[in-house]
Amino acid sequence: MNRTVLVTGGTSGIGRAIAQRFAADGAEVFITGRNPDTVEQAAKEIGARGVACDATSAEQVRALAAQLGEVDVLVNAAGGLPEPASGDPSTLEAQLAQWHSSLARNLLTAVLTTLAVQHKLTGDSCVISIGSIGAERRGGSYGAAKAALAAWNASLSAELAPRGATCNVISAGFVAGTNFFRGQLAEERHRALVEETHDKRPGTVDDIAQTAFFLASPGARHITGQTIHVNGGAFTTR
Repeated sequence: MNRTVLVTGGTSGIGRAIAQRFAADGAEVFITGRNPDTVEQAAKEIGARGVACDATSAEQVRALAAQLGEVDVLVNAAGGLPEPASGDPSTLEAQLAQWHSSLARNLLTAVLTTLAVQHKLTGDSCVISIGSIGAERRGGSYGAAKAALAAWNASLSAELAPRGATCNVISAGFVAGTNFFRGQLAEERHRALVEETHDKRPGTVDDIAQTAFFLASPGARHITGQTIHVNGGAFTTR
């Protein structure tokens, strides 16, 4: 399918898997990341076009949007844990820095990118933002930012759906094969995360990529304003 897809944070992990899935379908895929060398290498391997862009920077996001024509699918995959606190993490200053980092990485990246390209969205476009099970429990500043992402998505859907765009969040549970935990995930914690699922396995980046691909398909045109939980039953809704 000849579509134009923009994936922020598309150089690794979930973002990269999503970019690969759309590229395999024949889409023209743009990926972004903060490191120019990493972006260039990943784009070459995926068969995408890479643009170095720190999505927390209004100036860089504006420059990114200027390089794009019409956008059929926007995937806000940039995010992650906040920068480690320097000095005493219990001080108000350290906590403020941590919360600013969480909100910038996991909420404002999506808000800025979407605002910058929304006038380029086509009549049957799709906006997908990557959330987290951390929004439901034990998430700290990261989880709070992801909860805010879901709340913002609901208002975004109300704004853009009349123009033909769907807007949804994929709330991912524990996903193996990413650098989310920065190599600090203990084996005991890994076992606990798997054990709390119903299907007794970690998620994969492909689980999230396939969900994103479905949300951008004709079969999902009446799904908007939703948070789709992909976590193997670790968190259930009714």
